[in-house]
Amino acid sequence: MKILVLNAGSSSHKLCLYDLGETLPENTPTPVWEAQIDWYPKQAVIEVKTEAGEALEQKLAITSRREILSQVLGSLCQGTTQVLKHLEEVDVVGHRVVHGGQTYQASTVVTSEVKAEIDCLKQLAPNHNPANLEGIELMEELLAVPQVAVFDTAFHSQMPDVAAIYPGPYGWVDQGIRRYGFHGISHQYCSQRAAQLLGNDDLRLIICHLGNGGSLSAVRHGHSIDTTMGFTPLDGLMMGTRSGAVDPGILIYLMRQGYGADELDHMLNKESGLQGISGISHDLRHIRQAIAAGDSHAQLARDVYLHRLKACFGSMLMSLGGVDAIVFTAGIGEHDASIRADACGAMDFLGLTLDPSKNEKAPVDQDIATTDSKVRVLVIHTQEDWTIAQDCWHCLKQEKP
Repeated sequence: MKILVLNAGSSSHKLCLYDLGETLPENTPTPVWEAQIDWYPKQAVIEVKTEAGEALEQKLAITSRREILSQVLGSLCQGTTQVLKHLEEVDVVGHRVVHGGQTYQASTVVTSEVKAEIDCLKQLAPNHNPANLEGIELMEELLAVPQVAVFDTAFHSQMPDVAAIYPGPYGWVDQGIRRYGFHGISHQYCSQRAAQLLGNDDLRLIICHLGNGGSLSAVRHGHSIDTTMGFTPLDGLMMGTRSGAVDPGILIYLMRQGYGADELDHMLNKESGLQGISGISHDLRHIRQAIAAGDSHAQLARDVYLHRLKACFGSMLMSLGGVDAIVFTAGIGEHDASIRADACGAMDFLGLTLDPSKNEKAPVDQDIATTDSKVRVLVIHTQEDWTIAQDCWHCLKQEKP
């Protein structure tokens, strides 16, 4: 079974192709082809590589995301990276869809009704759901095969009411205004991988998905019981361009000054977070360079980021009543040793001790705590694409008589 996965994020679009047999492998397989498109204001940077080790990097001026995505998909069947004779060899396409609302609490085969619901929910995930739907519609034009929507909200859908319900009028609940949580595909994978690495399913985990978007989740026995993102992906941690949680009174104050909903939406989603405070970039790597050059706003941006991260750690810790392991994943979580060190340094009162040598050596799926640490610290390479591919495999097997 050839499964094509499209995973659209807020600043990137990942694609990969898996070739699976009649049974799922026990270990995560390597895709036969994968690509990543990083979106910048004026250009798209495209990296393509194959299982055989072939690689290609290309920079294109942005015309439309749809056109660039079509070009990248075309490389499946042409050039030195060709892995398919025809795109029609693909059996199913899996899509990460960020917001599934209350309607979709598990992965589902895409229908016109599913597309309509994804479109309706775009106002709650404006950076993601439109891109997710665009990918689905593009694949409808290119291929007559089943498509599967895998929802980021599904993993958090069984959170207890005390964590999911906001302290507003109870009528909000009837309107579907509740905490949904996001990055669920990543949190689910990391929960399962942590259990494998530690040889224990009975764990209290704080999972830190830290990328351009970021969220923490409190996981007990493999189930999400609390998370930092809420009704939309705007809540919780300070992020690359998103504010995270702010006093709602600020928004009322700005509205009374004449700001409209669209202006506030843009301000909170595109002009805040690391970008907003530093005035330089949403990327911590660029901010670190600016700090080295003595930029005080860049230093403040990093300091606020860490302060908010530590505060959210405390919230997840109290929800769990303790913690057995902390998991770092995604772009910052996997690659920024200094953020891991500074965050863990604030938790020595838990008996957590980080091994500096292990932390600095680009760990992948490793425990970086000292042997005598009372809390394990894992760095896990998140495999959202493989989780999506597995759900596609299961959905198709269920569909067949």
